[in-house]
Amino acid sequence: MSMTTMRVLRLVVHVRTREPVLLLGEVDGERCLPVFLRRPQADAIALGARGEDDPQLPQDVVVPLLEGLGHRIAGAEIVALVDGKFQADLVFADGARVELRPSDALAIAVREGLPIGVESTILDEVGQPTADLFPDGTEAAPEKQLEDFRKFIDEVSPDSQGWRDPGHPAG
Repeated sequence: MSMTTMRVLRLVVHVRTREPVLLLGEVDGERCLPVFLRRPQADAIALGARGEDDPQLPQDVVVPLLEGLGHRIAGAEIVALVDGKFQADLVFADGARVELRPSDALAIAVREGLPIGVESTILDEVGQPTADLFPDGTEAAPEKQLEDFRKFIDEVSPDSQGWRDPGHPAG
């Protein structure tokens, strides 16, 4: 497996379906990957990295629980696209892996500030040039970025592009 390191570009709501979409962008590249999420995990991602004084969400309990058992989470990876649905793993420092719904793995990674990886072949298959979504660049004013992204996202749906989380009720 060849993993590409990703960063969170934006969390938006798809206009037609009203479903949350997390847009991941390559750290060292020009492609991005929209991932349709389940709403509770999108809400956790929207809060960003967990702060010391934040109330604990269900995702926030996983890391301290595992650390208490002697395990350290190294990151989250989207490892496959099968029948139009992503598959994801939570990766441990010792190399062990646990398969999770992509929404859950991404929520844990974002809340804990952990690395996010995407299998390079997935980006080759369904990745989009970031410039197509953000012609003014990802450093443009947020309002301009959202305008550019809305133009793109209005033209796609989770079913038409194979970006659906397998745990998603419609997926």
